Amino acid sequence: MRLTVQTDYALRMLMHLAVNADRLSTISEIAGRYDISKNHLMKVAQTLSSWNIIDSVRGRAGGLRLARKPGDISLGSIARPLEAGSALVECFPGGAGACRITSACKLKGVLAEAQEAFFTVLDTYSLEDLVRRNPGLRDLLMEAA
Repeated sequence: MRLTVQTDYALRMLMHLAVNADRLSTISEIAGRYDISKNHLMKVAQTLSSWNIIDSVRGRAGGLRLARKPGDISLGSIARPLEAGSALVECFPGGAGACRITSACKLKGVLAEAQEAFFTVLDTYSLEDLVRRNPGLRDLLMEAA
């Protein structure tokens, strides 16, 4: 299974915000830290803000911050809805639907079970699990003094 860019960027954005919880972070700053697309991050930020996962503060001194404690944000609660439109195989919802054996295939059920197991594991971890006692990550993501 491969995560979409949107899910990858959302998780990375949340890690950055958790490490820098004592201040606001800008999309430009986060994009620069990870060397990723600012435009993609803007879309991710809008989604996370609409879910009340992050707060967006407008204005000259504005930026982003977590709207919840890192321990209250499960990885599955972020990944599952972002991956909902991404078909694991073509016979899944959102797939091309062109497989010729779909009506008799048992693989779809096995893959659906495996996909759910993947999300179930993510449900057991929180954002806090990724950042707590992780000085290497802090060194990479914290604002230089």
